Amino acid sequence: MLEPYGVVYFGNDWYAENRTSSHHVAARLASVLPVLYVDSPGMRAPQASGRDFRRALRKLREALRAPLRIDANLWHCTVPQLPFPRVPGVRAFNLAFGRWAVRRAMRVLGTARHLSWFVTPHPGFLAGRLGEAFCVYYCIDDYAAHPGVDASAIAERDLDLTRRADLVFVAPPALLAAKQAVNPNTRFSPHGVDAALFGRAMEPATEIPLAARELPHPVIGYFGLIHEWIDVELIEWLARQRPAWSFLLVGHAAIKVPGLRSLPNVVLAGPQPYASLPGWAKAFDVAIIPYRHNRQTEHGNPLKLREYLATGKPVVTVGNAEIAKFSRWVTIAEGREAFLAGIEAALRDDTAEAAAARVAAVADQTWDRRVSDVLQEVASSLAAVDMEHIARQAQE
Repeated sequence: MLEPYGVVYFGNDWYAENRTSSHHVAARLASVLPVLYVDSPGMRAPQASGRDFRRALRKLREALRAPLRIDANLWHCTVPQLPFPRVPGVRAFNLAFGRWAVRRAMRVLGTARHLSWFVTPHPGFLAGRLGEAFCVYYCIDDYAAHPGVDASAIAERDLDLTRRADLVFVAPPALLAAKQAVNPNTRFSPHGVDAALFGRAMEPATEIPLAARELPHPVIGYFGLIHEWIDVELIEWLARQRPAWSFLLVGHAAIKVPGLRSLPNVVLAGPQPYASLPGWAKAFDVAIIPYRHNRQTEHGNPLKLREYLATGKPVVTVGNAEIAKFSRWVTIAEGREAFLAGIEAALRDDTAEAAAARVAAVADQTWDRRVSDVLQEVASSLAAVDMEHIARQAQE
């Protein structure tokens, strides 16, 4: 049913340090359909930082070239937007330029019919304007709750795209009811996991990176972006309470963390290639998710939860609606003392049987299965749309 279609996929920065569900889904879609991956601009306005400047230059270079083939069935392009949507004329320019640039890039797909697929809401003004037969909104976050964004503008785009999409998928369970109230064609689709990749953390042949190989144990580990939603004060407090423990943090620090950098038992490893994460996780004795409690994390569906479980490592985390579903396999702790006690219990009580149970808990939640389920829903909805179209033609 989907074979005649190509997919125009609006996702997060393809070259970002973190591999998000945007990347996982696109790669698997490209195993069955031709996919044009369109880098969406960031939701926050660029800052006067060297990192943002370098990123802007890279995106400008990418925008000037033809779509780049990055896999047999996957192309990548960048379509920049002016980042000031409230300035008169900017929205009209972004719409006209974006529509022209994307339609030109779509030629590489070689298909007569197309699906548009949005993982972020801010390019959603292009939905229905690309000549596509069907539009999917794959909502993976409460985008308006992200730090540094124009919350009202993002919420407006999110609501508009939810209304206009033919089919909506929602990863955070806390957002499902609200989306269904706006668009009845909304389905729950939780995150998946690359179980085979993260399972390598349990294999004897997997090497621990040199920077983590000689750390004193126990090693309390975290991988992912270090941003405003991470409770860095909690990590600092834990490190001070247990100076003999090592705290290994793998990922880009998007905020200043002078307190962490000052502690001798905290290692900030910086961003690392996604494929290397099982090696870093192999060094962990306990993995942690130290989120702050705010709107963003309350509505979150953390990828790293399933990735941690797939490594077999014990997990200590704060709670939310999605994490609570895994309470049999993780320790949910609220407050500093409880978090510390949870780590100590995990270190004391972990067994090979418990590790195997954690791996088994996510073994059937692979990205391959998630995308297969989503495509079945899309195919079913497309069939219904085609039947309606045929019925209308017959009446005419």
